[in-house]
Amino acid sequence: MAVRVVVGVSGASGGIYGVRLMEKLRRRPEVEIHLILTRAGEKTLFIESGKSAAELKELAHFSYPLEDIGCRLASGSFSTDGMVIAACSIHTMSAIAYGISSNLLIRAADVALKEKRKLILMVRETPLHLGHLRTMTVLAEMGAIIAPPVPAFYNQPQTVMDIVDHSVHRVLDLLGLPDPDAKRWDP
Repeated sequence: MAVRVVVGVSGASGGIYGVRLMEKLRRRPEVEIHLILTRAGEKTLFIESGKSAAELKELAHFSYPLEDIGCRLASGSFSTDGMVIAACSIHTMSAIAYGISSNLLIRAADVALKEKRKLILMVRETPLHLGHLRTMTVLAEMGAIIAPPVPAFYNQPQTVMDIVDHSVHRVLDLLGLPDPDAKRWDP
């Protein structure tokens, strides 16, 4: 049976994290990728990388319209092994925390939480105010994993993609799908 991973891309800066995550997942024949892309995510991805929604959807095995609130990802009876929102906007994070399931991305995240499945949010915002931090606490208490893409420098990154890969490798570890190319701390 395939390892089913839901990847959401919201409108936060950093859609490259979603792209890179999907590229790495796509290399694994045992992984089945289910994509939910918001309109703001589509726009931000194009502005930042020149990549179109069609290019991102090519990396997925299945993609779903944001409005398709009745699709299989909206039901706990459709088993998945984890969900990552890369990058995750504060708007999306807040809607998930307070159960405002107004679109498929938020509903799928709600399903992950209620079914006790992994939900990993690569939240992109800085600085954070107290409301953001409290919302993150609410989500962590519900079982979500807050994994902002924070660069490390012990791996001596040479390119922006080295920095992106570090955060993506951490997410792959959280999914239980470690990347053999990940540079590990080993002083």
